[in-house]
Amino acid sequence: MIRTKISDALKSEQLGERLLLKGWVRTRRGNKNVSFIALNDGSCIQSIQIVADIEHFGEEFLKPITTGAAIAVEGILVASQGKGQTVEIQADTIEIYGTADPDTYPLQKKGHTLEFLREIAHLRPRTNTFGAIFRIRHNMAIAIHTFFHERGFYYFHTPVITSSDCEGAGQMFQVTTLNLYDLKKDEYGVIDYERDFFGAQTALTVSGQLEGELGAMALGAIYTFGPTFRAENSNTPRHLAEFWMIEPEVAFIEIDENMQLAQDFVRYCVRWALEKCTDDVNFLCEMYDKELIDRLKFVVDNDFVRLTYTQGIEILKRAIEQGKKFDFPVDWGTDLQSEHERYLVEEHFKKPVILTDYPKEIKSFYMKQNDDGKTVRAMDVLFPKIGEIIGGSQREEDYEKLKRRAEEMNIPQKDIWWYMQTRQFGTAPHAGFGLGFERLLLFVTGMNNIRDVIPFPRTPKNATF
Repeated sequence: MIRTKISDALKSEQLGERLLLKGWVRTRRGNKNVSFIALNDGSCIQSIQIVADIEHFGEEFLKPITTGAAIAVEGILVASQGKGQTVEIQADTIEIYGTADPDTYPLQKKGHTLEFLREIAHLRPRTNTFGAIFRIRHNMAIAIHTFFHERGFYYFHTPVITSSDCEGAGQMFQVTTLNLYDLKKDEYGVIDYERDFFGAQTALTVSGQLEGELGAMALGAIYTFGPTFRAENSNTPRHLAEFWMIEPEVAFIEIDENMQLAQDFVRYCVRWALEKCTDDVNFLCEMYDKELIDRLKFVVDNDFVRLTYTQGIEILKRAIEQGKKFDFPVDWGTDLQSEHERYLVEEHFKKPVILTDYPKEIKSFYMKQNDDGKTVRAMDVLFPKIGEIIGGSQREEDYEKLKRRAEEMNIPQKDIWWYMQTRQFGTAPHAGFGLGFERLLLFVTGMNNIRDVIPFPRTPKNATF
């Protein structure tokens, strides 16, 4: 007999149909005549009720069917007599695949803190909360691929191991096959990387952008979607050492078209969550964040306000003059903090915001310089609760300007010669942006900690599971 997923069984109108269901027991309750087993297989947030006649199965047989046990059930789909579900299964046969000792299985029917569940990340996907989050994560990945595919973008795979530092930050995880207990150094104390696997110093990538630009300058429009790594010692609810990034790059567009692409993209993803993940979003809204659905609709229903960084600073300064308190100072040339970004979105405009034309000193070397000599064509998309969710720019296509800016920021030409050559051979205007996948998931799920939207978080001093 072919197994039926519980999500399909709950939607079925074929009463009297014989079904085979398999899953994990959420709870078992009952009386001396009948047991009610709540069974879930991960296909949806709801469990289906299995009605097991004790006289038919026997008490001793049913005793091992406790919370966490894996079972297979054959039975008849009938209309439910109880509240909370329309159908249930009258069980004929039950097979127990694996038991879960109630004295040691940690996911008993009671409330568990998110902090505790992080300690058992190997089991937390079985909870309603994390089942919902990881189904939404899957759907967001599908939405991303669908959005770009429908618009003629090509999925471009950039390397995970790289010899260049895209951001110039230097906070990278090194990759080596050298014997760390016996490193060979030259007379100046420099490690001899010619003996290493790649013959050069390499690291895990912080971004696929530079290689993505190369793809865009041949294929026209590409996007990357893969893991990236930052060796920042940041123990905050917003930082991970390993996370996923989406980075589209497009030839022959400038900053205005880039902003429109970012707006269309993120609204598409949020709308997808509202339409395709309704049950899971409703559950998270009810259990964790009562304002979640309103906030998602806020993004879908409102056009994004566009203004320059300079205009944003002026608004923030006026707010301070009128008595608004910020923890961090506001002045032209400083990088905006989340509290500043959220003020612009949540209190001043009451709409999502795209800030542009940032001071060049606080942005990366590859961003196109404006004629004022002070700012670059950067853009940040700001959301309620999150602050910055997307960062991007028009890329500098002028070889001399790019070379001069790289030198000012002490980026060695030998590391990016291949990137520079695209400005010598058929250069053209182009632009792109980056979206941290987990930041998007924080927004869509209403979770407060980024460790709760990725299955196995990697953070300082933590690489368990």
